[in-house]
Amino acid sequence: MQARVSLKLHDRIESLPKAVRDIAWKGQLRMCQRYRYLVASEKKQAVVTTAIACEMVGFILAIAVTVMLGPAPRHNGSAQS
Repeated sequence: MQARVSLKLHDRIESLPKAVRDIAWKGQLRMCQRYRYLVASEKKQAVVTTAIACEMVGFILAIAVTVMLGPAPRHNGSAQS
């Protein structure tokens, strides 16, 4: 299982904020790597599926928090009094 974005999916994600796309891609890479590791370790399919689902929930939460909070405020480095 390789991490990739299909042409159909690529068209859909172009309108998403870059922060969301970055989190989603990081999640895709991590879940693919974890899937390959668990399958190579000869884990049962139910264990593999559950582990990947838990990983996915974490990335979904990260995307939700990013969308709800919006971009982080920028500080100009000067102290406010």
